Amino acid sequence: MKHIPSRYKTALAAATCLALAACTVGPDYVRPTAPVPAAFKESAGWKIAQPADGKLGQAWWQLFNDPQLTALEEQVVISNQNVIAAEAQVRQAKALVQAARAGYYPTATVGASVTRSQRGVASSSSGGVNTASSVQNSTAFSLPFDLSWEADVWGRIRRSVEANRDSAQASEADLAAAQLSAQAELAQDYFLLRVQDLQKELLDATVASFQKALDLTRNRYDSGVAAKSDLLQAETQLKTTRAQAIDLGVQRAQLEHAIALLIGKPASSFSLPALHFAAVFPQIPAGLPSQLLERRPDIASAERRMAAANAQIGVAQAAYYPSITLSASAGFQAASLANWLTWPSRFWALGPAISQTLFDGGLRRAQTEQARAAYDITVAGYRQSVLTGFQEVEDNLSALRILEAEAQAQEDAVQSSKQSLAVFLNQYRAGIISYINITVAQSTELANERTAVGILGRRLTSSVLLIKALGGGWDAAFLTGKDQNVKK
Repeated sequence: MKHIPSRYKTALAAATCLALAACTVGPDYVRPTAPVPAAFKESAGWKIAQPADGKLGQAWWQLFNDPQLTALEEQVVISNQNVIAAEAQVRQAKALVQAARAGYYPTATVGASVTRSQRGVASSSSGGVNTASSVQNSTAFSLPFDLSWEADVWGRIRRSVEANRDSAQASEADLAAAQLSAQAELAQDYFLLRVQDLQKELLDATVASFQKALDLTRNRYDSGVAAKSDLLQAETQLKTTRAQAIDLGVQRAQLEHAIALLIGKPASSFSLPALHFAAVFPQIPAGLPSQLLERRPDIASAERRMAAANAQIGVAQAAYYPSITLSASAGFQAASLANWLTWPSRFWALGPAISQTLFDGGLRRAQTEQARAAYDITVAGYRQSVLTGFQEVEDNLSALRILEAEAQAQEDAVQSSKQSLAVFLNQYRAGIISYINITVAQSTELANERTAVGILGRRLTSSVLLIKALGGGWDAAFLTGKDQNVKK
């Protein structure tokens, strides 16, 4: 054979590598389609932030302009145990990627051994009859260095790396989803707690008002103008309202304990003092529906798991093809310790091996079908996640739009009930009507005011849920090593 110049050897090696790289079996990933509307239906009639207002940031809670909420939200990522567990799962998934990449490289081992053996040797006479035997002992000193490398001809390792990388990206999206869920839950609990404070303020003010009404009735009773029943009704109204104010403490305490859990603190060592709460309703940029696929971490997680399942099909199909292994061994071997590590005691061996499964009872076919079925499951899960995402956005867009109109109507009802009560009180002082009219008017006013505060809480909750449904300012571009050129 003629001598081949080194430049041709390099070119031949490069061509061989390219040929091997092209033999990756299994389908290349293409993101399946999902039903995406052109616009959000429920956004009509609700004031959405204009493009000039910017995108929804990851610190979305700052839109509510509440320093106490901001201070609590900043503790979620570093203290919430569910978030910490999700972060550990991300590190675990990234370690699996490194483990899969190790298949690209050869495995080298070294080991020393000393073997002592014994065998009997028979001697015979000239007539061929055994007359005596002897024992021979031997010792073998060995120090081999072994090298083994599997050529990834069919892309089994490449597909394994791809699958583990996609799974790691899914875990990153799961971490973002866990953070967003904890942050949104904290905001809801915080606003509900502040609504309880508003309810307490309202009831305390009502108790003071009812006390004045009771004093008025008692004076009238002492003067013989009012009946005993009027006095009893006033006392009942006051005591009932006072009990309602006390009852608010149960839910407030539980909300306080829930917030402590979300920020990773013992409930017994955490408290939020009551304060006057002034609600802020931010304008929330909903964006285009098509952007939701990249902005929701749960949808991104489902998409990445779909890509990982697609790569597993290639791993299963690679089992149909032969495996090629290159192995080499070298070292020292001698019968005596003195000659063990000397140059004449060296040895080496080099050679490739190829193996092909001829019959496995349908195992490879079953594994491939299993991988395809697993992929179909992830496709269905992805599409369901997309549909759920759009539903949640539409739900909260409609809730905000309807609750805003309801809040205005309820405010009108509150003002009417206040005016009605004022009229009835004047009539009662003039002795025109009985106290039962005052009782009804007071109950009506209190119920309307409490309903208005409840609507306020529902609007705040819907605002938080809308931000969560929109992804909370997250983006799939945050995923480590995300291939932006994947076909969609």
